[in-house]
Amino acid sequence: MPELQFADGVLARLHAHGESRYDERAYLFMLGAIEYLQGKLDARRHVTGQELTWACRDFALERFGLVARTVLDVWGVRSTADFGRIVFALVEVGLLSTQAGDRAEDFHAVYDFASAFDDSYAVRWNEQERG
Repeated sequence: MPELQFADGVLARLHAHGESRYDERAYLFMLGAIEYLQGKLDARRHVTGQELTWACRDFALERFGLVARTVLDVWGVRSTADFGRIVFALVEVGLLSTQAGDRAEDFHAVYDFASAFDDSYAVRWNEQERG
């Protein structure tokens, strides 16, 4: 996401909290996915981990198409649990907030990456062949 970058010190704060397993672009992607989801809602509101996880899938497919899963993999994001870890790291450094009851586990096993990213194109392709 070349048009976005963190202000000075934000990435250092993430690293200070022990979050260096993901590429900086994964955190920026998450912030973009939140805005993407909010833009699809009738009004801005708190979203659940599952809602955000599905929005991450849709946002990645829209931005990166067939290579969405590969892009996320290069950034260190390989499962929906990674989305939760990214969100809660952003909460730790004060860029996001949670509500009572929000947990990182809300992001666990929401979908399988291979099915969600790779199979979605196979289905679309087959639907186009029939039309």
